[in-house]
Amino acid sequence: MAYGMVAVASSLLCTSQGPSLFKNCKLQAILSASLSQVKHHSTAVSTMTSPTVLVQMIFLLPMLLLWISAVEAGGGVGVNYGTRGTTLPAPSDVAAFLARETLVDRVRLFDADPAVLRAFAGTGLALDVMVPNGDVPRLVHLGFARRWVRENVAPHARAGTNISRVLVGDEVTTEANRTLLLALVPAMQNVHTALAAESLLHVKVSTTHSLGVLTSTEQPSAARFRDGYDTAIVKPLLRFLRATAAPFMVNAYPFYALTNDTLDMALFRPGAAGGVVDEGTGLVYANVLDAQLDAVHSAIRRLGFGDVDIAVSETGWPSAGEDWELGVGADLARDYNRNAIRHLGSGVGTPLMPNRTFEVSIFSLFDENLRPGPVSQRNFGLFHGDMTPVYDAGIFTDPETVMPVSTKVTPAAPSQEPAPAGRQWCVPKPAADEMMLQENIDFACGQEGIDCAAIRPGGVCYEPNTVQAHAAYAMNLFFQSNGHHAFNCDFGQTGIVTTADPSYGGCKFM
Repeated sequence: MAYGMVAVASSLLCTSQGPSLFKNCKLQAILSASLSQVKHHSTAVSTMTSPTVLVQMIFLLPMLLLWISAVEAGGGVGVNYGTRGTTLPAPSDVAAFLARETLVDRVRLFDADPAVLRAFAGTGLALDVMVPNGDVPRLVHLGFARRWVRENVAPHARAGTNISRVLVGDEVTTEANRTLLLALVPAMQNVHTALAAESLLHVKVSTTHSLGVLTSTEQPSAARFRDGYDTAIVKPLLRFLRATAAPFMVNAYPFYALTNDTLDMALFRPGAAGGVVDEGTGLVYANVLDAQLDAVHSAIRRLGFGDVDIAVSETGWPSAGEDWELGVGADLARDYNRNAIRHLGSGVGTPLMPNRTFEVSIFSLFDENLRPGPVSQRNFGLFHGDMTPVYDAGIFTDPETVMPVSTKVTPAAPSQEPAPAGRQWCVPKPAADEMMLQENIDFACGQEGIDCAAIRPGGVCYEPNTVQAHAAYAMNLFFQSNGHHAFNCDFGQTGIVTTADPSYGGCKFM
């Protein structure tokens, strides 16, 4: 594993140039360390109150229809479910737990294990099912692709398992395997054709990439795909993704870009050294993940496909590690994952992609004690094998453990002032669909006695001008005006009650 080596070289180079260049050198080191992950740790993974009648009548049917129509688009908060452990629970228990106790709406599987696929039938959770790299070259034969889909996707989809994507390989674009590389796009096309033959065109086809697919660069805006890969592999892949409305999926790990100087930025801590500036655009980066995603976006846009969506297929932080591993620890892992989920779901976006949300999947669901490598590789899990949390990442449906999605224009830490005893607010779930949230805004603001002037143009809560932010304000007004009952925050299962005050700046939530 080469991560860290380029960061060291960059740091030495910047030090030799003097302290006046510190901030830009820090950005260089961040990106260089990120891009040196030619093949990161995921390659070692194998699989494994009902509302009142009135509110229910108002919300349930239209929002259910909207939810069904939104399934294809996916989104929200996901987890990577690997099974390289000796003490992991049964798949049926895992599926029931995620559906009942968490805000997770998407699960990525590392193979098409039929027992796992059956376990998720009827849960509604969207599944991304991966084809192992070893099978990718065989998929260039349409007959094999059709057989793979008939055996591994079609029967489960028809039995009620919500398979939303097939992922053809894992980080193939950074494999030093010419046969595998040249097979990737034809394999994806054949899987798409095979899905169409089974009337499963709602199942999208994509593949995951590490940041090693990019060349090293000093600025996110200057990033590009590696020479030889850009036009031969990546451009046809992007053309396919655009044509089929599938996302470009990236495994992004600020942990592997970590230095002593960048820990605060990696963890989304406010005021981290004042941020760093991209000299190409003048944009300021307050956290490492934004820099990584904007580097990917810049490379995609450079090839003419800036309209292709980006999804974070993996990100995470280890709760334990070797003595020499920088930044490991449960508290740091908790802070990173909480902040990553909150930031990517907030609608703030990134400097180059403002005012948008990103689908994000945390690596990983469980600590897996059979994974090779340093201690950290076995400690990326959100949960132990008995399904008790390693730490609270903010994904439980229990309002005592859920933090609201940030509605701030710039990343900020939760308020340090405790909320008054007993106070509760209603906010959207991080994974809530924007069409459903707009319905919530229209309904709440149309009720007698509810004044939504604060989220109209010129209002104190108008910025950020996102559906997520405006819905938080409107849903909370309805909740506060109707007796603070949990069912007043149901909103077709898109709302959640929290004890953390979502107010920010001059925008005060009642």
